[in-house]
Amino acid sequence: MRVVLQRVNRARVLINKQEVGCVGRGLLLLVGIHKDDTPEAIDILAAKCADIRVFADDQGKMNLSLREVRGEALVVSQFTLYGDCRKGRRPSYADAAPPEKGKELYQRFVEQLGKYIPNVQTGVFGAMMQVELVNDGPVTLVMEK
Repeated sequence: MRVVLQRVNRARVLINKQEVGCVGRGLLLLVGIHKDDTPEAIDILAAKCADIRVFADDQGKMNLSLREVRGEALVVSQFTLYGDCRKGRRPSYADAAPPEKGKELYQRFVEQLGKYIPNVQTGVFGAMMQVELVNDGPVTLVMEK
């Protein structure tokens, strides 16, 4: 599993110009599922996303987690995170999970994250989406399990 984590002031997902998910202060999580991912790996990374310290404390140091600041999360599926661009001009997505497995594990990630964060919004798995965000910092991390 690969997650691109972005700290945001706000973010939203639109499909056909209709908003399907929207959050304020929190994290935008772009989630790619690997063909060999397991439910256990998903659970570990969901907990890590809730607890990684990327929000400022009173001294301005990144010492607080999403859970501690009571932030929100917008989770968007993105199989292209497993695009391999080493050969040719067209990325290979051979390492991405097939759609059925990807959807199942994506939904598990959202459910697990919801155990830690009260407001978890999502895009629509497999849909063509437009993602809008206002980065905070900017803070962007790539996490893998």
